[in-house]
Amino acid sequence: MYVDEVVIELIAGNGGDGCTSFRREKFIPLGGPNGGNGGRGSNIIFEVDKGLKTLIDLKYKKQIKGNKGVNGKGSNKHGANAKDVVIKVPEGTTVIDYDTGLVICDLIEDKERYTICHGGRGGRGNKAFATQEEPAPKMSEYGEPGEIKKVKCEVKVIADAGLIGMPSVGKSTILSLISNASPKIAAYHFTTLAPNLGVVNLKDGRKFVMADLPGLIEGASEGAGLGERFLKHAMRTKVVVHVLDMGSFEGRSPIDDYKQIRKELEKYDQKLARKPEIVIANKMDLPKADINLKNFKKKYPKLDVVEISALNNKGLDNMMVRIADLIDNTELEPLYEETKYESHIIYKFKNEKPYTITRDSEGVWIIKGAEIEKLLRMTKFQEDESVLRFGRKLRGMGVEDELENLGAKRGDDVQILDYMFTFKE
Repeated sequence: MYVDEVVIELIAGNGGDGCTSFRREKFIPLGGPNGGNGGRGSNIIFEVDKGLKTLIDLKYKKQIKGNKGVNGKGSNKHGANAKDVVIKVPEGTTVIDYDTGLVICDLIEDKERYTICHGGRGGRGNKAFATQEEPAPKMSEYGEPGEIKKVKCEVKVIADAGLIGMPSVGKSTILSLISNASPKIAAYHFTTLAPNLGVVNLKDGRKFVMADLPGLIEGASEGAGLGERFLKHAMRTKVVVHVLDMGSFEGRSPIDDYKQIRKELEKYDQKLARKPEIVIANKMDLPKADINLKNFKKKYPKLDVVEISALNNKGLDNMMVRIADLIDNTELEPLYEETKYESHIIYKFKNEKPYTITRDSEGVWIIKGAEIEKLLRMTKFQEDESVLRFGRKLRGMGVEDELENLGAKRGDDVQILDYMFTFKE
C-alpha cells in the first residue's frame, strides 16, 4: 500500500519531577536541602530514512507519546533524561501543523533530523530554590509538560523530471524503457496507482531521476480520478515532461488533452504551472500521428516537442538527451515560501497579556493562557511554599489586578484548567 499522507498527534514526554529532600545524617543537624532536579522528557524527532518510500508505518498510529524524564531524588541526585523518540520518514516528507497550516519542516536529505515536539524540562528540586534569604526551601516542582502537536505529514517524491499526462498515453512504458524502474503496464486506465521512480543513465555519463505519476483527467486538481493526491508529487520536480498520445489511439485530440492538463496544473498550483516543460509526442507509429503533430505544432509553435514511439523504441535516446539538457539548465525552485514556515515569537508588545480572563454564565472567572497553565501543572499544591509561590507568580503577572478591574469580588470562584480557586486576600 502506498501511503503519502497521514495525520497524527505527537505528545512529547513530560519532565521528571523535582524532589523535596533534606540531608539527614547523624551528628549533622540542619543538613540543608538536597533534592535533585528531574530529567528532561522525550523529544519527538523526525529523521529521514532513504530506504523508506511511504508513510505506511504511521498510517495506523493515531498518537505517538514520548516518555517522562526520571524524577529527581534526595542526596542531590538528578533524574536522567528520557530517551528521544525518533520517527523515520521518507525523503521529501513535509510536516505541517494541522491547526495553523504552517510548515514545520521539509525533510529532503538522508539522515536529516528535526525536533517536532520538545520534551518538558525537569522540575527543580528544593536544592535549586535555596537562596541566602531562604536557605532551606520546602518546595520543588513537577516536571514541565511536553509539547503537544497535531501534524499532517505529506510525502512529495524527489525527482528531477516528472512524467504527466492523461491515462494510457504511455508514461509507464517510457519509464520502463529508459530506466531501471518496473512500473505496472496494462491496457486500461489508472494502472499506475502510486508514483514510480527510475534512474535514467545517458550514454554521455549523465543521469537523472524520473517519476511516473498517475494519469490525470479533467477535475484532477479538485479530486477527480487520482490527480489531486499525486499532483503534489510533481511539485518537487525540476521539470515537467508532458506525454501526449499524438496518434489519438483512444479518439482524443492531443490539443484538447494538452489544454486540459495545463488547466489542471494551473488550478492546482501556479508554481507547478511555471515549471520548465518538454512535450513528448508518443505513439508516432500510428496513422493519425503526423497530421496531429503538425496541427499541434501550429497551435503551440513555442513548445519544445520531441517525437517518439515507445512501442517501436524510436526517439528515446534523443528524448533522454533533451530532458537532461533541460534539467541541467534549470534550478530547483524552493517548494515553500519562508513565510509559510513555523516561526517563533521573539518579542511581545508591552500591552499584550499572556492570558485571557472571561466569566461564564454561572459567574465563574475563567483564566486561560499557556504560561499560567504550565505554571499550574508544575506546582505541587500539597506543599505550602509551592502554593505561596504560585500566588506570587500570578500577582506578578497582573492576574489579581486584572480580575479586580473586571469586577471580580472577594469570594468569587476562579478556574484555571480543571482547578477551582477562591479569589481572596
